[in-house]
Amino acid sequence: MTVIASLAVRRRAPVALVACLVSFAAFWVAQRAAQVSMIDLMVYRAEGATVRAGGDLYALRTTAARLPTTYPPFAALLFTPLTLLDTATMRTLGTAGNLALFVVFVRLSLRLAGHARVASLWWVAALAVWCEPVWTTLRYGQINLLVAVLVLWDLSRRPGERWAGVGIGLAAAVKLTPALFAVFLLVTGVVARRRHGSGGPWLRHARVAAASFAGATLLAAAVLPYDSWRFWTRVVFAASRAGHAEDTANQSLRGVLARLLHTPEPGAVWAVTAAVVAAAGLGVAVAAELRGRRAWAVTVCAVTALLVSPVSWSHHWVWCVPVVLLLATHAYRAAALGTLLLFSSYALWWVPHGPGRHELRQNGIELMLSAGYGTAGCLFLLIAGVTLRNPGRRQAVTKE
Repeated sequence: MTVIASLAVRRRAPVALVACLVSFAAFWVAQRAAQVSMIDLMVYRAEGATVRAGGDLYALRTTAARLPTTYPPFAALLFTPLTLLDTATMRTLGTAGNLALFVVFVRLSLRLAGHARVASLWWVAALAVWCEPVWTTLRYGQINLLVAVLVLWDLSRRPGERWAGVGIGLAAAVKLTPALFAVFLLVTGVVARRRHGSGGPWLRHARVAAASFAGATLLAAAVLPYDSWRFWTRVVFAASRAGHAEDTANQSLRGVLARLLHTPEPGAVWAVTAAVVAAAGLGVAVAAELRGRRAWAVTVCAVTALLVSPVSWSHHWVWCVPVVLLLATHAYRAAALGTLLLFSSYALWWVPHGPGRHELRQNGIELMLSAGYGTAGCLFLLIAGVTLRNPGRRQAVTKE
């Protein structure tokens, strides 16, 4: 029976791989049929071209939508190779690269959740690629999966490993939100040192992340001194530069509150709410890490960053994948299913949106639909807190 079972397990992986390839092929065809613009990828190339031409990076307005540059200067340096590609080739490589990154992201997420079956990688990837954040990431040609892979790869390193921290530092230099992971490591180290007299691994991890971020930022400053000065003294504080706070795609607390209060800028209400959620989320993440529950710590930190960021577009929520896997492997099956259905429903796009700022006039049902991701994020933090108070919660881990 053991031999038969082993053969059955070995046969599952090829079947799952074929299913994944078919799903990816259908996804690719569907994206092309939808005539996706990959507009953000076009912005990235324009940023790279501006760097090569010595232009003003933060005066740039490109594509028919007149989109501005919002990332730190280091990101623009990384985008310069895109200028060597024609549009068709760039879009093809962008889609293929993001699908490859998605497979890596799913693999790292499964490892984080403690689920080691090879076949599971392909089944999860085949299904999860259709969820709204992943679809939208590829539709726009976004770099969310690259950033998430850098962070998860980094946090899967062993304590004290030489390169631990580099991934988080580089991710933060490209897109500032991942810097919260470095803060999480720092706070964990400080708390551990005060309680137990030893927080070295976390503090070392945080130092490497900070040094990597500083190195990448200083490199950009050396190459682009004017743009760097402008970004770090002005642009970084201009939250409205990325778009209207109330846009339905903005699934951060700021976006949810802007729609709920029917105001283009929730101001102090958002600041207080974000501060409370940031403190609570970091507290739960640190507590989870100190109890050896890194999966909860990482996902809680990621969700907290998405909630408190001034802008968290729906495609930033690719972190729903490890969240669903974590809930499923810790016997929160109903919560996992509900979260999966929410992020696969595209419900936030069912409400009036687009030119005309319709989101400022939403009714009750529309407000609920457009607050889905933010609400799910808050509920996940609550579940994580309850789990830490109930250490006996059953964990369903399957290994091969």
